[in-house]
Amino acid sequence: MKHPFVRTALAAAMLSALSLPALADADVEARLKAMEARLNAVESENQALKNQLKATDEKTAAASAQIEKVATATSSEKSSWAENTQLGGYGELHYNNLDGEGGASDKDEIDFHRFVLFFGHQFTDRIRFFSELEVEHSFFSASSGKGEIEIEQAYLEFDLNANHRAKAGLFLLPVGILNETHEPPVFYGVERNPVEAAIIPSTWWAGGIGLSGNLGAGFGYDLAVHEGLNTNAGASYAVRSGRQKTSEARATDLATTARLSWTGVPGLTLAGSFQHQTDITQGLDPTAGSANLFEAHGVFNRGPFGLKALYARWDLDGSGPAAVGADEQMGWYVEPAFRLNERWGVFARYNAWDNRAGISGNTGKQQTNFGVNFWPHSDVVLKADYQTQDNDDDKNQNGFNLGVGYQF
Repeated sequence: MKHPFVRTALAAAMLSALSLPALADADVEARLKAMEARLNAVESENQALKNQLKATDEKTAAASAQIEKVATATSSEKSSWAENTQLGGYGELHYNNLDGEGGASDKDEIDFHRFVLFFGHQFTDRIRFFSELEVEHSFFSASSGKGEIEIEQAYLEFDLNANHRAKAGLFLLPVGILNETHEPPVFYGVERNPVEAAIIPSTWWAGGIGLSGNLGAGFGYDLAVHEGLNTNAGASYAVRSGRQKTSEARATDLATTARLSWTGVPGLTLAGSFQHQTDITQGLDPTAGSANLFEAHGVFNRGPFGLKALYARWDLDGSGPAAVGADEQMGWYVEPAFRLNERWGVFARYNAWDNRAGISGNTGKQQTNFGVNFWPHSDVVLKADYQTQDNDDDKNQNGFNLGVGYQF
């Protein structure tokens, strides 16, 4: 079908032709051919214009679609990042007022002991990242040796299936009650218990790889291969001094940690951990050898009543540890607690530990704490406790502690 413009031009030409006087046939034929040629040229130009307009429309539509696609994708990416990234943290301020006896120093100080930020990200339904950055004692000074800035966790976790997971990076080791869960609102007492600090030794993290999962019937497991401890004779082979904190950690001798837990009864958790390391000095001390950690604990909560108990023991081989009694290092504690209501709870805890239990007749250290927690919010806590000590060297610190903590 011809364009309306073409039909109008053709009609006008015909009317004009009818109004002309009679011409010779040859002249008429020549003019008609010329007119047909002009009409064909106009039609060709009109078709070219139509094609050009169509191409322009197609380009405009494609550009609009691309702009919309880019805008939508950008919005989606921003939404995905925000929804899949998590921020959290915890912190605690302590006031310690302790009187030293038998040569022990007095302690009267206020300390913002820990400020911690959590960052996590969900890459997919099966891959996630978790990290924990901590500042201890509110600032860090290399010249004075005060404070610490630490990365306590930074690992990737992969779901192998619905019941088993793998991880790689820097993570908290699966041992004890507090090592993996130690936010202030979840435990009683201003300071963390000394048994898990000196014997486990919490907070204890390492770089490596791990597996964890559910075995059914309430059983769960954790298995990790990671950097080992690196203690020495100068520290009397104390395990806490051997934490390398994944800072250019010597990896001459790796360690393996395994845990089996059971939660088959509501309100009850039972767990046991074992760790083995072939050389606790990373090959730097020929008088020291392997080290094994055995740990078992239970947590029971029924109504307002709660009870925690833990036992941990290290066995170190070698004449070096045996010479200073560090071939055996052990500790235990028991902590009953009672929630008066949603906001108030009271507790008592008896702690006993010894990093030189290999010395015959050594009585080690004992500490008793009792106090109260007040939760104005489930994630905010105010604490107060009183402590007394009875140490084998008669260097005791007795007094009270106050604290405030939070998590989010």
